[in-house]
Amino acid sequence: MKNFDLKEDSLSSLNEALQAPHDHENQIDWQVTNPRGSHAIAVGLDAPINVSIKGSVGYYCGGMNKHANIHIFGSAGPGLGENMMSGKIIVEGDASQYAGATGNGGLLVVKGNAASRCGISMKGIDIVVHGNIGHMSAFMAQSGNLVVLGNAGEALGDSLYEANLFVRGSANDLGADCIEKEMKQKHLETLDSLLREAEADAKPEDFRRYGSARELYRFKIDNASDY
Repeated sequence: MKNFDLKEDSLSSLNEALQAPHDHENQIDWQVTNPRGSHAIAVGLDAPINVSIKGSVGYYCGGMNKHANIHIFGSAGPGLGENMMSGKIIVEGDASQYAGATGNGGLLVVKGNAASRCGISMKGIDIVVHGNIGHMSAFMAQSGNLVVLGNAGEALGDSLYEANLFVRGSANDLGADCIEKEMKQKHLETLDSLLREAEADAKPEDFRRYGSARELYRFKIDNASDY
């Protein structure tokens, strides 16, 4: 295992090493110690490597991730996994606002709570939050799955397109064009798979599914006040 200590090593040298293709041929496992809330740790990775971060991180950790597995043993600042394409990111603590924003693929797991705008404009990413999520989560979400074992904040799924939102707790304030929808067998199977992969202790049958009413796809004068 290759170790980087950010108390002594520079952040730029860490990201340069993680992004260097030749280093990944023989070096799969990486460990980062003393992150001290540094921003943009392990961004732009493009190889099937394992990165273990021992502590809390700042903005945009794991942004644009592709193929890599990133495990954060702490909490994460805003923009965790922003625009990730594939791979897996796990944060053992909490995540600040807009976790998984514009994510195209992969799996993002938050073992604690996620703040506002979790999954905003998600485009295919799967997000599992073991705790609660804040307001305006899944705003303009286009595809993918957001799974919440706790409660959802205000305006969940506002201006939603085709993503699936699964909430076990309360979701009493839905955003514009977001409605509760039927939980079909295919959704239960998808949810069961995601819960297992995220190591979440919950049953698919305990969740409700929310999605788009499809009334805001095209402008209608009758809906002008909702846009």
